[in-house]
Amino acid sequence: MRLTRYTDYAMRVLLYLGRKPGELASIAAIARAYAISQNHLMKVVNDLVNAGYLESVRGRNGGIRLARPPQEINVGALVRHTEDDFDLVGCGACVIAPACGLTSVLDEALLAFLNVLDGYSLADVLARKGDFSHLLAPMDVMG
Repeated sequence: MRLTRYTDYAMRVLLYLGRKPGELASIAAIARAYAISQNHLMKVVNDLVNAGYLESVRGRNGGIRLARPPQEINVGALVRHTEDDFDLVGCGACVIAPACGLTSVLDEALLAFLNVLDGYSLADVLARKGDFSHLLAPMDVMG
């Protein structure tokens, strides 16, 4: 299974903000920390705000933060939100699809993949491994 860059960026934003829930950070600071495009990140952040994953605070001391605790953010739900298409193969356009057993196998594999992701929250992912401190020092609001 391969996820899009959009989902990758969404997870990166949540991981960054999940290290210090409640604290504000700027999109610029997150983009710098991960060496990724600020313009792309702005689109992702806007979507995550609209979907209720993030909260945006406007003004001089504004920024973004998690809209809910990390343990309430489900990884599977996030991936379903950020991914447009889960087709592993273009079976719909294939002439042998009606008689092919591979379609059901791939559907089963996709379901298993998503079921595993459904079993994890952002808090679980944050607790599993890794030291993000080099990315977070300091979480600067103004960027």
